[in-house]
Amino acid sequence: MFELLKIRYEKNFVRKDQLLKYVALGKITQQQYQQIIENKK
Repeated sequence: MFELLKIRYEKNFVRKDQLLKYVALGKITQQQYQQIIENKK
């Protein structure tokens, strides 16, 4: 799930608020969320 969301975020298919919903659902961790938003190219 992490890798998929990372790719989608980099391509602007997913927004930060949507990623936070995945955190709330337990699909990714808060740390993984930070990694995704910090590594955007």
